[in-house]
Amino acid sequence: MTQQNQVFSFDIEEDDLFDYGYEQPGSIPGTLSIEKDATPPECFLIDYNSQKAILVTNLTPEDCQEYMNLDSVSWFNVGGLGNEDFFLRLGKVFRLHPLTLEDIVNAPQKPKIEYNQEQLVIIANMAIPKPHNQGFWLEQVSLVITKKYILTVQEEPDRDCFEPIRQRIKLQKGNIRLKGTDYLAYALWDSIIDGFFPVLDIYSEKIEDLEDEVISNPTSQTLAEIYQVRRELLALRRAIWSQRTALSSLIRDGSVLIDDEIVLYLRDCYDHAVQIVDLIETYRELSSGLTDIYLSAMSNKMNEIMKLLTVISTIFIPLTFIAGIYGMNFNYDTSPWNMPELNYYWGYPLCLGLMIAIAFGLIVFFWRQGWFDKVSFEQQKKER
Repeated sequence: MTQQNQVFSFDIEEDDLFDYGYEQPGSIPGTLSIEKDATPPECFLIDYNSQKAILVTNLTPEDCQEYMNLDSVSWFNVGGLGNEDFFLRLGKVFRLHPLTLEDIVNAPQKPKIEYNQEQLVIIANMAIPKPHNQGFWLEQVSLVITKKYILTVQEEPDRDCFEPIRQRIKLQKGNIRLKGTDYLAYALWDSIIDGFFPVLDIYSEKIEDLEDEVISNPTSQTLAEIYQVRRELLALRRAIWSQRTALSSLIRDGSVLIDDEIVLYLRDCYDHAVQIVDLIETYRELSSGLTDIYLSAMSNKMNEIMKLLTVISTIFIPLTFIAGIYGMNFNYDTSPWNMPELNYYWGYPLCLGLMIAIAFGLIVFFWRQGWFDKVSFEQQKKER
């Protein structure tokens, strides 16, 4: 058994976008599907009470057993899903039902809550911003709650939004070290839900930039970015909507593992989930509106091009007609009706002058009709 006590030191990285997965049809219930490239699991423990808090790293499933029934609050965290034997042993130590273990390991699953007398299992999705505002990763987090301990399992080690919770425990901020596992569960879930707000800030800026681009210089790449934003917002909505439903179920039905005082905190957490849903719906409507603006801008751009081509064609049609007439070259010597202008001394200058006059007259006519009055998209934006 390798373990050590040490001072808190935690780092946060990122994960990947998700899509709900399914086992092979006909699989035995409780079958664990381990991805070949899944990260090997790492387990650590934060054990605390009002007087002290310790961190124990490099735990095996069997090592966890001695910390499960202490008088303090024990938070076991497992990061990585890349070892089937590890999770089979973990399931035995923590007395996890095979179907519960399947939901924990076979990520991603739809966010939900499962009740029983000894454990409360929460499956949630955590949104983590990518660096340089390049989107987000969505990762599954599973919480197994009892009166003595909480077990959390996530897809990657050191990739979560729980660092503020760890710091609150370490520095004894607030009353987290005075409360039980139900308050810790609330704090973790609240951190997961609040983690959506920084991600939505990224999309707020993206939509503003796309709006400026659509109005000033729309391209096919702009349309592709709009559809990408809409797709990612749909993924966020799918994740937070199910969590909102799960929260509502927990608040409504209650649990013997959740005190009535903590239910009040969960209602605040639910309010945050509702705000996130509203923001996502707003951004989705704005992104849909950007598609309409893009199509309208491209249509206006095409109309301007067609107007220009129409003006040029209309000006040159009479000139082409005159040039075509005098290009026939019927011999005047054969008949006096055959183009007498060909023998005029000023015939060629007069013909050119007539053509210039017609062109100039058409230009003046189109100008008076307002065809040359063009208001730029940028000016239209300022007027709005």
